[in-house]
Amino acid sequence: MTEATNLTGFGVVLDGIAGENTWRLDDYVKRGGYAALKKIFAEGITPDTIIAEVKKSSLRGRGGAGFPTGLKWSFMPRSFPGAKYVCCNSDEGEPGTFKDRDILRYNPHALIEGMIIAGFAMGCDRGYNYIHGEIFEVYDRFEEALAEARNAGFLGKNILGSEFSFELFAHHGYGAYICGEETALLESLEGKKGQPRFKPPFPASFGLYGKPTTINNTETFASIPYIIREGGEAFLNLGKPNNGGTKLFSVSGHVNRPGNYEIPLGTPFSTLLEMAGGMRGGRKLKAVIPGGSSAPVLPASIMMDCTMDYDAIAKAGSMLGSGAVIVMDETTCMVKALERLSYFYFEESCGQCTPCREGTGWLYRMIHRIEHGEGRAEDMDVLDNVAENIMGRTICALGDAAAMPVRSFIKHFREEFQYHIDNKCCVVPRDVQRAGSQIFVGQN
Repeated sequence: MTEATNLTGFGVVLDGIAGENTWRLDDYVKRGGYAALKKIFAEGITPDTIIAEVKKSSLRGRGGAGFPTGLKWSFMPRSFPGAKYVCCNSDEGEPGTFKDRDILRYNPHALIEGMIIAGFAMGCDRGYNYIHGEIFEVYDRFEEALAEARNAGFLGKNILGSEFSFELFAHHGYGAYICGEETALLESLEGKKGQPRFKPPFPASFGLYGKPTTINNTETFASIPYIIREGGEAFLNLGKPNNGGTKLFSVSGHVNRPGNYEIPLGTPFSTLLEMAGGMRGGRKLKAVIPGGSSAPVLPASIMMDCTMDYDAIAKAGSMLGSGAVIVMDETTCMVKALERLSYFYFEESCGQCTPCREGTGWLYRMIHRIEHGEGRAEDMDVLDNVAENIMGRTICALGDAAAMPVRSFIKHFREEFQYHIDNKCCVVPRDVQRAGSQIFVGQN
């Protein structure tokens, strides 16, 4: 783990040992917590001003899509007569990602304050935090933090003596990857089967219980107090144009110090790799998945020239996504790695859309066949064709998430797949693979 930079308050996330003892309300207040909320009421800051500052900050959604947060908030019809909701997506199921659970574990009040401010800005009096069901101890801690906030007058009726009232509730899922898709999350919140909805209508007009709803990621909401406290321009200047602020990156794989690292957007990948202790055992870097398992893989020759921001990674042919950086060294069999990824998406497809339900099975079975020495000459072209026919033909992005790794692995490491087919074995000897151990090493 790196030293806590604490640029936006995420330092306590990075320093888990200290964070275990400083997550409560009193410690958060000592760090400047709830100062942003107090500032809003003390200075009479309007909802329009808050949304303008968030736009100015160039904060982009930290869950994967990278959509501008201020613009998303402006879609909420604030004059709508009736209930409106703000929801937090803490259903962190993307393989390689473990930053949001640490925010909930070590800095939960940053999220609470951010959601209260969001509720005020969008005219919502109720919010829900949908928490990944397999981290129940984190759910319990968040409930404790909510109780602290209520008792201190930061949640509930007439917050801090103002006319604004806001209540926030936690809700836990059951470990379904599909519920990380925002409309499937809403379905689950309503007590239904977690499956994506057809869009349009979008959640901003027809969301939770059919009412206008805005959904953001945990890290996105947790960034809001800094923006209001210090100003949107200050947050923007921490990063680079169109990529404001710092970001948490979950680094896992063949590095010496896997963990969460906060760096300004625009920082070179080589710097992040050095912060994570460099390559384990002094081995050579082979490939990196820069934004979670659904992001296209990039070979070392491309990745080492990249900076860690949305635009640079997109230009290189991948996505910054959730900020899960999976590092693979020269001991990695790329066919075996892709087999494991394809199996995940095959298992996690909700089955609603035929291209995804059937296509993910085809992808996994073909890659499994290649990995186990039963590959056929035509498999490479069939794989690419099946992946192409899944992309853009499903209700949600899970189909794309399953197809993009396949297409990128074949694009950049085609020779390795072909070697498997031609020689019925891997170009990387099994004993070398075992020496490199598992790929997906992270923080629990």
